[in-house]
Amino acid sequence: MNRTHIDVFFKHLFSIVALFSVLALGAILLFVFVQGSMPFFTSTAAGIRLVSQRIDELTVNGVLYQNHATFIEIPKNASSISVRFPSGEGETALDIALNTREKDPEKKLTVLRNDGGTLSYPEAYVYTLSWPGTIAALDRKLHIILPEPPYNGAKFLTGLDWRPSRDKVFGIFPMIAGTLLASFGAILLGVPIALLCAVFMAEFLPAKLASFARAGIELLAGIPSVVYGFFGLMVIVPLVRNTFHLPSGNTLLSAIIVLALMILPTVITIAETSLRAAPLSIREASLSLGASKMQTAWRVVLPHANSGVIAAVILGISRAVGETMAVILVAGNSPQLTLSPLESVRTLTSTIAMEMGYASGRHSEMLFSIGVVLFSIILILNSLILWFRRRMEMDA
Repeated sequence: MNRTHIDVFFKHLFSIVALFSVLALGAILLFVFVQGSMPFFTSTAAGIRLVSQRIDELTVNGVLYQNHATFIEIPKNASSISVRFPSGEGETALDIALNTREKDPEKKLTVLRNDGGTLSYPEAYVYTLSWPGTIAALDRKLHIILPEPPYNGAKFLTGLDWRPSRDKVFGIFPMIAGTLLASFGAILLGVPIALLCAVFMAEFLPAKLASFARAGIELLAGIPSVVYGFFGLMVIVPLVRNTFHLPSGNTLLSAIIVLALMILPTVITIAETSLRAAPLSIREASLSLGASKMQTAWRVVLPHANSGVIAAVILGISRAVGETMAVILVAGNSPQLTLSPLESVRTLTSTIAMEMGYASGRHSEMLFSIGVVLFSIILILNSLILWFRRRMEMDA
């Protein structure tokens, strides 16, 4: 096989790999967006569902169920629920009228007959009827789960309360604010320091020392985020607590400091590489015109490398917005709306990481919706930065 055939083979191979990579990425994004949009367009179920607990045999609307381990579906247009099951030497009866037009979940059911059972409302859209056994652990229970209607998107984005378990209230505005405040705070603190370090390494530090420092910074960039989180928990959090005399140092300020430390290696590495890539001729031209080395670095080399610097800032923002473990350890994770850096906050990523393990139903769908919001925030921020760069290039 000659050289031409080999080149054609690898060309098609790379094209196929690239195509499948793009398709896989598109499938992942489509899955997340579909899952994240479902709670705003669909109900959690087509109709009412029943779940029996320690009731081996029961009759629901004339249909016998024995050792039923899954949901018992009630037709959507049903106007009543009639339940019968053996109890001792007799039979326990439960008759419920359904009001399908009522929007308040606490008023949708009216119990017409209940032989010795206790009715409770442990969480929104769930009724529980309990019949006593010989001991409390053997109580027989019947859970009636109402379908949750589509959630209001505006209420989701602007709501101030996050109570997913009991009240099924999903407001993420405090978490959006916490994410943006922590990220912008980290950018404002970390990017100037990173640029100063990058300019110093690229323009003023001797080559051997710069190579040694570059290797150390690249090593810092590879440290797992949980290590930064532990450092923040053991050093930054006590420092903030003792400095400001707070009951707890798990605050927005702690999260900002830790995130700033985390983005430093990434921004320094990319910015310093861009600065070193600037042609030597522009430095010589600036120096020959009488500019000092400092003026050359700031007014000639840095503007010439602005595309790489902006790329470094974009990566820094993306890491700050998407950081999870370090923020969980130091931010306090209180879903409250606050502008004070000395208060506890919760970010979008923290909510997903902490609650996905036990979430189910509408709660789980809402966590996917948070992922969509997080992706949208990163996309919007990066687009604004790229637009700003184009405006700078046009003005220049």
